[in-house]
Amino acid sequence: MRTVDIAVIGGSTGGVQAAIAACRMGKNVYLCEATDWIGGQLTSQAVPPDENQWIEEQGATQSYLNYRKAVRDAYKAMPEASGLLKNQQIFCPGQSWVSRIAHSPKLAHRLLCELIEPYRQSGLLTIDLETEAVSAAVKEDTVQTVTVRHRDGTQDVISAAYFLDATDCGDLLPLTGTEYRIGAEAKSEYGEPSAPETADSEDHQPITWVAALALDKERTPMSKPANYEYWLNRERDGRKILRWVAHGASGESLYGMFNDDVKPGSLGLWTYRRIQYPPYYTDDRPEITLLNWPQNDYEFGNVIDDPDRDYHLQQAREQTLCCAYWLWEQGYNVRLDGEHLGTENGLAKAPYIRESRRIVARKTIVEQDVAETFNPAPVRLKDSVGVGHYAMDLHKTTRTGTTMYQPAQRFEIPLSAMIPVRMKNLLPACKNIGATHVTGGCFRLHPVEWTVGEAAGYLAAYCLSKGCKPVDVLNEHLEDYQKLLVENGFQLHWNV
Repeated sequence: MRTVDIAVIGGSTGGVQAAIAACRMGKNVYLCEATDWIGGQLTSQAVPPDENQWIEEQGATQSYLNYRKAVRDAYKAMPEASGLLKNQQIFCPGQSWVSRIAHSPKLAHRLLCELIEPYRQSGLLTIDLETEAVSAAVKEDTVQTVTVRHRDGTQDVISAAYFLDATDCGDLLPLTGTEYRIGAEAKSEYGEPSAPETADSEDHQPITWVAALALDKERTPMSKPANYEYWLNRERDGRKILRWVAHGASGESLYGMFNDDVKPGSLGLWTYRRIQYPPYYTDDRPEITLLNWPQNDYEFGNVIDDPDRDYHLQQAREQTLCCAYWLWEQGYNVRLDGEHLGTENGLAKAPYIRESRRIVARKTIVEQDVAETFNPAPVRLKDSVGVGHYAMDLHKTTRTGTTMYQPAQRFEIPLSAMIPVRMKNLLPACKNIGATHVTGGCFRLHPVEWTVGEAAGYLAAYCLSKGCKPVDVLNEHLEDYQKLLVENGFQLHWNV
């Protein structure tokens, strides 16, 4: 048995920050991750940072802003960096239009490893890669131990005072018997105007298995996937998946491959998540983009609480490979390129998860809390642990095909949404906080998940130091805990 102060299950974007925060407080931390890369959506899932529009000046913790600076510094320090790149202070490495700092997942992984290395060297942090939780022992609403299984099949039992669920799917919640929700809540539960009339726990946001595509000057042969014809003709609601027309919350939209393809001034999907922009280099490297488009959203099944999980994961990979071949077949000089993903096949190491299991918390964040229609200005919360912003964004869901994109107000993250209604020593450290199906999309962005994870790490460490429980912090130690956060670079309220 391994005994530590705090165990972080899941090396997601939030999980890494939870571990670092706890180590900064001098706590002994165990971290395990199912893949061989820490970092979650930043790295193994290959999703460039989606961020709020104020991010260059505010809207995240100082550690996240420091990370962004480290990304840009790394690019400017490359021997092959051109003068066009070196002469800029604020730039997007990929010149993408969805992210203000689209960059290589491989670089993101390197930078995160550099952040955690001092704690590994000191002995405060132990990391097990290719390791996931398989069971837990719970007594009197307290997690006693979690059993983890390594890739070789061996197992370890982890004992800790606090357990943080930082898996992208909220995998620790069912293992510990923690109350959670998944899928859509009914309108009658919270009065959310955008919620369906009937609850549906199987109506999830789709996953996407991201791939990296290079754009070459010359055409490179590409192998035709075995089930390509199937995916070429596959439909959902009478519409083909592989096409340039996407059905979203505002109706059907026509997309082009490149900018100006649809009409002058239109933005193409190629530049949407581009991470390599050749004018920024002196050598002859190609453009590279990350394939995370409407055409490879997997809408045909779920990977959470579904007995066919492995089948759906395989299908999501297959859909993306067929999408890449579809582009090649249309005459575009694309090829799969895994250099920036750490893989040989050009696919990300893990799928991008948009919707997690969500804890039943002391407070559930609902549409009325974040929607612009209900909040003309940012709402100041007494128990804020950070700030964030993103729309209420639902990609086409797996059962009903529901889509939504509604403006949200800049919001604050309530501590009460991070404290389970019953469990005493389990905390969410990812996108698994107390939100609904409608509002959960607001909390899946990189800087928000980073903040939640970092806040959870400090919370667990604070409780250990003070000999109290998270609910005690909410009721009796709130100002003291918030002071700790501010001292460590947290922004609790929006500057408006």
